[in-house]
Amino acid sequence: MKKAILAKKLGMTRVFQDDGTVVPVTVLEAGPCYVVQKKTLEKDGYEAVQVGFNAGREKLLNKPEKGHLKKAGVGLMRLLREFRFEDCAGYELGQEIKADVFAKGDIVDVSGTSKGKGFAGNIKRHGASRGRMTHGSGFHRAPGSMSGCSTPSRVFTSKKLPGHMGARKVTTQNLTVVDVDVDKNVILIKGSVPGPNGAFVSILDAAKN
Repeated sequence: MKKAILAKKLGMTRVFQDDGTVVPVTVLEAGPCYVVQKKTLEKDGYEAVQVGFNAGREKLLNKPEKGHLKKAGVGLMRLLREFRFEDCAGYELGQEIKADVFAKGDIVDVSGTSKGKGFAGNIKRHGASRGRMTHGSGFHRAPGSMSGCSTPSRVFTSKKLPGHMGARKVTTQNLTVVDVDVDKNVILIKGSVPGPNGAFVSILDAAKN
């Protein structure tokens, strides 16, 4: 059965393995999550499970959201995410999903919204090289040549130029679960995951493992 859970990024730290090796890890507060809705092939045309996380105050939810959550009987949830699985038979409406859905050594994918960097130049945004900084050079951090003069007489849409950087969905694949603390609902994942501290992420079984 495919597994998934929603989590909150608490920060990064390091752990020591039995042989003394230092492993950098990201600490994620995973769950408890609840199954809010099950979508079926007969009714919706596909199979999926909608999961709720992070209990919220009543005034922060509108009337349709409250009615939707009341059907599942799981209380008020501020964050809802849908996961598509080939087989959702193992999930039931109102079921609790805790951190122990994953175990030490599992390979997972983590999806989240990356840190927003605002407006950035092409060197920071795309890793372009700058021009010479010597005396007399008139080219330092500019984007460079745009396109041909007579042909094609336009700038291609794929040209790497300055613009908004970050604040987009990013998925980091094939990360290893270092440890799971069920009592504290914490999952330690080797390496970094997208987003700032306090951001919400989705943890799923690795798609390419």
